[in-house]
Amino acid sequence: MTGQTTVRTAVRVHGRSAQRRALRAMLDALPAHGGRLLLAGEPGLGRTTLLQWAARSFRAGPVLHLGPGPDANAHLTAGQLLDTLRAAAVAAPVLVCADDAHRWDAPARTELARAARLLSTADRVGLLLSVASDRAVGPEFARLPVVHLDPLAPARAAALLDDLTDGVAAPAVREQLLAEAEGNPALLVALVRRLSPAELRGHRPLPGPLADAGVLAEAAGGVPTGPSAHARDLLLTVAAAGEASDGSDADADAGLVRDALRRLRPAPGHGPGLGPDPGLGPDPGAEPLPGQLVLAGDRLRFRSPLVRRTVHATAAADRRRAVHRALADAPDGGGHCLTALLHRSWSLDGPAPAPASADRLAATAADGAVPASHRLRATAYARAAELTADGARRAERYTAAAEQALLAGRPERARPLLAAARDRAAPDAVRGRAELLRGMTELRDGPVGDAHQSLLLAASLLAADDPAEAAAAALAAADAAWAAGDLPACLATLAPEPPLRAEHPSPGSDGPAAARTAAVVHDHRVGMRALLEGRLDRAGAPLGQVVRRSRTGDRPETLLRSAAAALLLGDVDAARSGGARALAAARQLGSDALVPQALEYLAYAELRAGRHPQARTHAEEGLRTALRAGQRNTAAHHRAVLALAASIEEEPDAVARHVAAALDTARRHGLAQAAALAQWAAARADLGRGRPFDAADRLGLLVLPGPGRGHFAVWRLAVPCFVEAAVLAGRDEDARRVLTDFADWAAFGADPQAAAQLARCHALLAPAEHADALYRHALDRHDEAGGDFERARTALLYGKWLRRRRRPREARGRLGTALAGFERCGAGVWAAQARDELRALGAAPRSPGAGAGTPARLGRLTPQQLRIARQVAEGATNREVALTLGVSTRTVDYHLRKVFAALGVRSRLELARMVGQAERAQEAQAAQDARRAGHQEKTGAQP
Repeated sequence: MTGQTTVRTAVRVHGRSAQRRALRAMLDALPAHGGRLLLAGEPGLGRTTLLQWAARSFRAGPVLHLGPGPDANAHLTAGQLLDTLRAAAVAAPVLVCADDAHRWDAPARTELARAARLLSTADRVGLLLSVASDRAVGPEFARLPVVHLDPLAPARAAALLDDLTDGVAAPAVREQLLAEAEGNPALLVALVRRLSPAELRGHRPLPGPLADAGVLAEAAGGVPTGPSAHARDLLLTVAAAGEASDGSDADADAGLVRDALRRLRPAPGHGPGLGPDPGLGPDPGAEPLPGQLVLAGDRLRFRSPLVRRTVHATAAADRRRAVHRALADAPDGGGHCLTALLHRSWSLDGPAPAPASADRLAATAADGAVPASHRLRATAYARAAELTADGARRAERYTAAAEQALLAGRPERARPLLAAARDRAAPDAVRGRAELLRGMTELRDGPVGDAHQSLLLAASLLAADDPAEAAAAALAAADAAWAAGDLPACLATLAPEPPLRAEHPSPGSDGPAAARTAAVVHDHRVGMRALLEGRLDRAGAPLGQVVRRSRTGDRPETLLRSAAAALLLGDVDAARSGGARALAAARQLGSDALVPQALEYLAYAELRAGRHPQARTHAEEGLRTALRAGQRNTAAHHRAVLALAASIEEEPDAVARHVAAALDTARRHGLAQAAALAQWAAARADLGRGRPFDAADRLGLLVLPGPGRGHFAVWRLAVPCFVEAAVLAGRDEDARRVLTDFADWAAFGADPQAAAQLARCHALLAPAEHADALYRHALDRHDEAGGDFERARTALLYGKWLRRRRRPREARGRLGTALAGFERCGAGVWAAQARDELRALGAAPRSPGAGAGTPARLGRLTPQQLRIARQVAEGATNREVALTLGVSTRTVDYHLRKVFAALGVRSRLELARMVGQAERAQEAQAAQDARRAGHQEKTGAQP
């Protein structure tokens, strides 16, 4: 007896924000009208928990809980149930909860569903049902609105685990628990409950398998079964085939299942859904397909991953081995293919090592000519490791399994495999490879300081046996230090290395391709160090060589290096080309782990080129793929790009949302670069909305010299924004302090816009007799560099300057050019500034919908709020408004907060601008109507 961990009840619902919003919307509406919802999810995902949350959250009236009742033969009709519920809702709205409605007998389910359909919105009854989706939802519930529950995201599952255990689980144990649970809360609870406190803290080895038959059956609510022996064999065969599935759905080829069942049950007879041959297809004499299964084309799968695992784990051992043997022998198994070898290994008796089977599995998994996904190769390597007796070879195979899991975009699977690979007896080369993979995992989804140390250790362990791989590990360690903004660590990691020796390729390499990769790593390292040391003249040649060498390559890792080097050089076209080719290569190879990084480089290249809509498109896809691959650090970079793209548009809420999400991960994982980009985005949004003081305060922390200066690769890019904000805020001296460093950066040529931006900064700070020429020079440089957004910003500042110098005709031309440029690149918030300046000159520019949009927004206000808004826009203080309207100052404060929230403004200046725009639009419309009326009066035309 080892004892069990006492699992305390989780103190809050983790995740489920979308589902809770749907429930909250129904609950909030119940005082006015009724509603109904159906919660559907596989066993263990928390349907009951959400029902309980809804019941606790409902305060407007009583909560009733419906059940099938003790007498199976006594049923209320739908009419009787409706009468009862309507009577209960006379005094107050009622919430009715029916958990696990799929367990009710058919007549009761029919009457319950009929009552739900007959409910009127005037009844003030909310009906909340839950059903398990491991089987098809009954047809009686088909017309109800459904809220689906999915497995928890990795971060939410980790928070739940910490809540259950008070955070005492050892890191390796924590990783294995999260991987085994696969986002299922009930399974996670059952796994924690199984472990003793010593096992949970890592003081004793974990039991194996961790998710055994008992744990899975507990989470699934029992052992799934079929109505007949044939149905049970079909369920087990599909479950066993899913163990070696090549896809994420753990589905099975129907032909393979059919052939395996023939071998398993050679006697004649029709199996469920199998037909007379037996074949999976329609047949009047066949049993229906078990409800747990779905047949889509020629693929069979379980509706619930948890039920599939439970069916496989709870089957008798001899029967499970027989099924795997039948799958291995089936002709559709492919003979000697990886899938057949896996099934053969699972058909072996007992847990004893099987060296021959292990060697064959590992050799086939390593053979690139064998068609198989990274996911399947990871499964094969892991199984080979389980069958290997020698500790060093076992560690090597677990490491190979982890590498394939990472390439498949499954870091949650890679981490436990790397933990299993830890073996002090393993050679340095094996340990170094494992440490390299661990560091790469943390670089994408963990504290980058930890990643840096792991990668340095990997480089030292690999140095003797595999110098090329050691150099790649050292360069990855520099990437980690770069992400952390640790310039000394980055320079130390990039310290001069021995000369490249191309005549000694790494063991097991493919010769020329490996030599080309080693040369790319070497040149990237040399160029990156020269750039960081400020020796800009020595950085161009090696980084340019990286870009040129990759033009003939097709390995995604090498192409990613090419894109990174091009970004360092400011060659955005080469960066876009390298990123696009890396993306295509990663997708073609099925390397899901590399897709988010390729999209990241593409997004950065578009951003540097001023193509914000394209950057946003790549970043949105990159964010989705990064979250799907469990790469929170990469996701934070994509969120920072999205914030920068949104900062030029009229989307302050989107900027705030992306900035908050990026900073949340950046602060926890030490991502200084992502944090600096997010802060720049927030400041640029402030500057665009006419808040230069806020922008200067934010950017001052980022760009001004001192120990708190922002990331060394980002602060220079933000200097032009800071200079503009600082000048507008009256901080000219602070603006001048950063121009010397920025001039050096512009001279290097790594940023195509920097020369024009430098001229613009000098114009902002120059006396009147020099500013005119500097603005013109800046616009000329913009014409050479391209980019609508930056050129439009310079034209806007020049137009403002000309207007203040009472040169209206010239100002109108520059401001019109700025407005056209902003509209062309979708910079709505900056276009609004250009329109305001043109109106101040007496022009009346109108963008599509601008005349109607602003008055419509004011239409959201109540009459009292509108009166207060107009007086504040005219410059009245809150006290003056209160005296005018005969109300208290507190009442004015209250209404003004509502006004700011309704209109999305944050200052009285913004409010004045919006009210002024609305009134001018209304005046213009009134004048147009008057002209139209006069025309009709003269001509006799009818409206």
